[in-house]
Amino acid sequence: MKTKKPAPEKKYFTVAEANATLPLARAIVKDITTLARDLRERHERLKRLEPNEGAKLGQAYQEEVEQVRTEFERDQERMRDFLKELNDLGIQLKDFDTGLLDFPCLLDGREVYLCWKQGEPEVTHWHEIDAGFKGRREITPDFGRRQRAESSGVSN
Repeated sequence: MKTKKPAPEKKYFTVAEANATLPLARAIVKDITTLARDLRERHERLKRLEPNEGAKLGQAYQEEVEQVRTEFERDQERMRDFLKELNDLGIQLKDFDTGLLDFPCLLDGREVYLCWKQGEPEVTHWHEIDAGFKGRREITPDFGRRQRAESSGVSN
């Protein structure tokens, strides 16, 4: 009988850990934002190419539609792989277009998100779980002190 593997413990980041992860996360996000744009364009092209019901297609046209469909499906699989990479790191993608990432973090005994957007040099903002991007606040020295005190008693 197979036994179920226990769920991995949730990863909580310090600001330093999130920033240390950024080089890899940045590369993945760059691939995701580029691929998201390509997928949108390919989807639009498929909608334009696919014939109306009952319409007869020429062989060349059928081949083009099939090629675009195959590329679209291949790229969807690549996107799933990129998302899995981020998930395996403990990072949450919040927006495919802007490359917005959240890093779970513990602060004063509650979960918050460290927040980074593609183009920013480092993680410099955080927000409450339910606040989203509009609720972003700058990370202050006090935040770092409160987080260090929190993480000293918690293992990742």
